[in-house]
Amino acid sequence: MKKILFVASEAIPYIKTGGLADVTGSLPKYFASNQYDVRVIIPKYACMNEQDKKKLHHELHFYVDLGWRKQYVGILSAKSDGITYYFVDNEYYFAGDQPYHNIYEDVEKFAFFSKAVLEALPRLSYMPDILHCHDWQTALVPVYLEQCYKADAFYQNMKTILTIHNLQFQGRFHLQTVRDITGLPDALFRPDKLEAYGEANYLKGGIIYADAVTTVSPTYAKDILTTEGGEGLNGVLQNHEYKLHGILNGIDNHVYDPVTDPDIPCNYGENDLVAGKEVNKKALLQKMGLPYDPEFLVVGMVSRITEQKGYALIDYMMEELLSDGRIQLIVLGTGEERYQNMLKHFEWRYPDMLKANITYSEELAHSIYAGADALLMPSQFEPCGLSQLMSMRYGTVPIVRETGGLKDTVIPYNACDETGTGFTFRDYNAHKMRDAIYDAHQVYSDHKESWYGIMRRGMEQDFSWEKSARAYENLYDRLS
Repeated sequence: MKKILFVASEAIPYIKTGGLADVTGSLPKYFASNQYDVRVIIPKYACMNEQDKKKLHHELHFYVDLGWRKQYVGILSAKSDGITYYFVDNEYYFAGDQPYHNIYEDVEKFAFFSKAVLEALPRLSYMPDILHCHDWQTALVPVYLEQCYKADAFYQNMKTILTIHNLQFQGRFHLQTVRDITGLPDALFRPDKLEAYGEANYLKGGIIYADAVTTVSPTYAKDILTTEGGEGLNGVLQNHEYKLHGILNGIDNHVYDPVTDPDIPCNYGENDLVAGKEVNKKALLQKMGLPYDPEFLVVGMVSRITEQKGYALIDYMMEELLSDGRIQLIVLGTGEERYQNMLKHFEWRYPDMLKANITYSEELAHSIYAGADALLMPSQFEPCGLSQLMSMRYGTVPIVRETGGLKDTVIPYNACDETGTGFTFRDYNAHKMRDAIYDAHQVYSDHKESWYGIMRRGMEQDFSWEKSARAYENLYDRLS
């Protein structure tokens, strides 16, 4: 049986700030249990739920050398859905009311976390075949393994995979400071190793030293090789293209199931899709304080409120979209203050057409997936995207820009042969986005049967974690 350890900075059900936690907490459940022993290790944050922390079992503790420092490491464990979770405890590094604070604190604490994970393995008598690391926070694991541990027989046969969930976040900081923090040899802080543009770069180190690198969609794996999508690392990624794989993320079909979802007012399936959607739409509008009009296209947005998610386009077109009198917009998320303020301003100007929920609520997200007619994702770039997968599961039609995982998962509607699962636009352009929204409204308003067909085809798509797990299993088998 192959042993796989997911190394991550967050994972549901214990701590979540974004889609990374959904992947690291959901995917392990879908591997063949008779062939793979998949476990997860994350930090034990002070901001975790108190009830969850009370259920943790103390395994052991020790001290780890980090540069010139000697730091305490506690290892605790718990089980969730049959998966073993380990937690690295250190009250100095993992204090505070949120998992991430500022880049200086984070580069030190995740260097500590990476080294603590490797030091814990022999003490736990647990020898993984593969360390599956996620994003820059764990990208030093392959570096430390190769540079500091491979001489030890315990570690010699371990392989590493680094999954890049968003290349924009790289863990960059002052070269000399990082050299001091990590205690890594001076020879590693040069342009062919961890140095990039005068800074130390954790993600670059992980790309170079990992045995395989994956991204969360096939198109994003191609996008990051380009100057436009490579975030300054396209050169190093091109050099390591031979080990780069794009594996599409999935969703948990048990959590996102309109037939059984406890967070929506009315459960429904494909057989009563139209009636069920209508009940949920009216309930959502009532909850949001918006009037119901059967001619309005209710468009949801569930995402971080940032430029990456296309809010520059939203800002440019908001006046036209809301004054047009055909589009109601319901937004859920938090993010950049300038866009939050923009949303609140237009909510004040058009109280019957826009509701901006500047917060995050899993329950409200489910209500939007079930109650909206369409879901808008005009992303500047999108490694995978999960909201469009969730929306289709509920028969809500995605309107997306053709980038990254959005291009891989949404099939453009074709009126000639009645195919497709959503509406798409290619260029990052506000007018192109507007046209896609209006195209969707025209079909919704004038061609109801075609609209219902798009809804049903979306529900029929299989974006379950089972498919993703099979692809990762193939990669694990090739490496080990």
